[in-house]
Amino acid sequence: MRVGTHALREGGSTRLWTRLSQHKGQKSTGEGNHRGSIFRLIVGTSLIGLRGYDYPTWGDKNAAATEIRAGEQALEREVSYTIGSMPFLWIAIDDDAGPASLRGYVEKNAIALVSNYKKPPLDPPSRGWLGHHCDRERVKGAGLWNSDYVDKPYDPAFLDQLDALVSETAHAG
Repeated sequence: MRVGTHALREGGSTRLWTRLSQHKGQKSTGEGNHRGSIFRLIVGTSLIGLRGYDYPTWGDKNAAATEIRAGEQALEREVSYTIGSMPFLWIAIDDDAGPASLRGYVEKNAIALVSNYKKPPLDPPSRGWLGHHCDRERVKGAGLWNSDYVDKPYDPAFLDQLDALVSETAHAG
């Protein structure tokens, strides 16, 4: 599972579907850019760990020259396929961009709630979960495609807020 949102900076203009396409990559070609998506980066790192690939520049923000990116295309396509195969669920939260947005509150608390990081797992990932091959201990330990907020407590009042948002989203569609 991955929990995420968009436009948490004051005045941010990123739209949900734009952000999701940055994670998923281009449907027609499978191309993507792991330097613009932490989700793509950690999925790629996990594929490298699982398959023993040699991509020494993967994740190096300074190594984005054309020839380096061309050498990473096969892995970018595999990342696009992997993420594109994952189910997707969203909750409608229509508020202004900024650090105090309700989206940010929901993201932080949802991650904290479902994270298994340094606590007995309530719902551990399957033995075949690709994330077990990630080089990031917080991702592996949390059992999520997230590393931020995995070690935080959740606000119990969040559950009531989440329930209301899920009900509103279900009735809107």
